[in-house]
Order: sequence, then C-alpha cells, then structure tokens
Amino acid sequence: MASEPASHLLVPFASASDPACRAALPGLQLPRLTALLAELQPAYTDTGTEHSLSAPHERALAEAIGLLRADGSAYGDGLIPWAAAASTEPHVPQAWFTPCHFQVGMEQVTLLPGEQLGLSDEHARPLFDALATYGAEDGIALRYESATRWHASGEVLRGIACASLDRVGGRSVEAWMTDSAANPAGGLLLKRLQSEAQMLFYTHAAHDAREALRLHPVNGFWVSGAGAIDHPTPLRPAPTLPDGLRQAALQADWTAWQQAWIALDAGEIAQWLERARRGEPVTLTLCGERAAQRFTNAPRGAGARIGRLFKNLLGNAPAWKTLETL
Repeated sequence: MASEPASHLLVPFASASDPACRAALPGLQLPRLTALLAELQPAYTDTGTEHSLSAPHERALAEAIGLLRADGSAYGDGLIPWAAAASTEPHVPQAWFTPCHFQVGMEQVTLLPGEQLGLSDEHARPLFDALATYGAEDGIALRYESATRWHASGEVLRGIACASLDRVGGRSVEAWMTDSAANPAGGLLLKRLQSEAQMLFYTHAAHDAREALRLHPVNGFWVSGAGAIDHPTPLRPAPTLPDGLRQAALQADWTAWQQAWIALDAGEIAQWLERARRGEPVTLTLCGERAAQRFTNAPRGAGARIGRLFKNLLGNAPAWKTLETL
C-alpha cells in the first residue's frame, strides 16, 4: 500500500534514456537526495522497458492512488483508464483525445502534443466542434475540456491499449501506435476517425490561420488513457508530484532538466530529508523511463542504527548512481 500523499514524493523523469541525459548524470550534484537515500531503504522496484506503453511514473501513480482492477491487480500495459478515473461515471469507457501536430520527416513521423504547440481556444475550439460531429456518427461523444484535452466516451474505447503523451511526445509515433487486439473493431474505428480528422483539420480555416502565424497546424489527435474501471474504486489522493523534470525531459532540454533537479533537491527533497531525520514516515518513488524504485524509512531499531553507522563510515553512494538504474 502507498503511504499518505503528504509523506509520499513521486518523481517522474528522475532519469531518462536519452544519451545526453545519461551523459549528464555523473556531473549531477544532489547532496540532499544522496543524504535522503541514505536514510531510506528500497521497498519495491518496478522494472520494465523504455518501450512499454505505460511509463513507470504512470504505473507508480496508479498504484499509489489505488487505481487497480477488481481482483486487486494492476491494469495491463497501456490500459490504465485515466480518463475514466477522473470521471463521475468510471464504468463508462472513456479516453483523452489530444490535438497534436504530426511532423513528417524523411524516415519517421514525430508527434508534437497540443501543450507544445501554444494551442489556444481560438484555434482548438473550432477544430473540436468539427470533429465532434464525426465522432458522434461513430458512437463517440466528445466534450471540450481545454484547448489541449478533449474528453471522449463510448463503448468503442473499451479495451484499447494506448501510449501516453509522456511516452510519445516529441518522438516517432511508429513504436507507440495503439494496440487494439482486445477490441479490433474499436481500433479500426479509431484509426478511421484519426484519418478523417487529418483531412478535416487540413481543410479547416484554423489550419490556414495557424500557418499564417507561423505556428504548427493541428493535423490530428492522439488517444490516451482509454478504458473503463471494472468496479467502484474510491481513489486515494495523489502523492506530491513535481513537474519540472518532466517538462524539461519532454522538451529534451537536459540543461533545464539538470536545473530542475537542483531546484528539486533544494526544495521538496530537502523537506523530505528533514522529515526522515525527525523519524516521520516518508516514501520516495524515483521514476525513469525503464523502471521505478520506491524507498521508505528504515526501521528505527538498534539494528537499523548500527546499519546506518556502517553506511556513514563507508560513505554514501552519490544519488546519480541510483538514477542511472532507472
């Protein structure tokens, strides 16, 4: 079971697979994280691959808030029903549709999500209205939540495994296409709707308006967080979830990522270190693109004190040694 949110710090993109990030790790000076890790013990490691549809921090977050299947097991890869979890009708199949720009290169198609496009209501709302009509014909009800997030609901969205934007943003879409093996009819319908959206958006006035402003036009949408919750689930509040590392990593800005780590080390990490040293129960979950590792307080018994004494005598391993395993 996850700790209470006030004592649980969950860090997405604590490390990343990009070679530039890996090269930067040994130079990352994080004294408070090093000290905090010395106060804690590894409690659980979730080991996967950097090609899974669900990123490690998404799996860790789902577990922390209690988003599990009726039998208590975790949802399968790409099947965490995030849209349904945020709904008042979680039993209804739902998903997020994110307007995006598919950038066609010589050898690959790269996705730029709405939050990287500077997309405003002025351009997003007319595109949403146009797509909503097409969706309704296929049994998909669309609701406008923001310029970068459109809510979809309908039976076609049940059993659709899809990669989150944290996986596919800024990358080639080929490795992250939706897996609809459990719902092939739904998968075909979504692909058709995505093709229709491509043509619809290309001929829309918003396309020309954005090009005139030298902005990337919206030429499609990405499906994520699809599915339904198969039983009533009272979810727990989320852990503390800093976003600075994530924002920098998705932009592949590793200088900003290092600066975000320094700020996090001086901020929340320092607070968690103080709590741990006071003997308060704390949990730290560090997530990379392959794995997540959860740490909790070591017991305060005599044996634990002797263990920490030996640790101090031997010296603490620098924090980056832990980050490179994620």
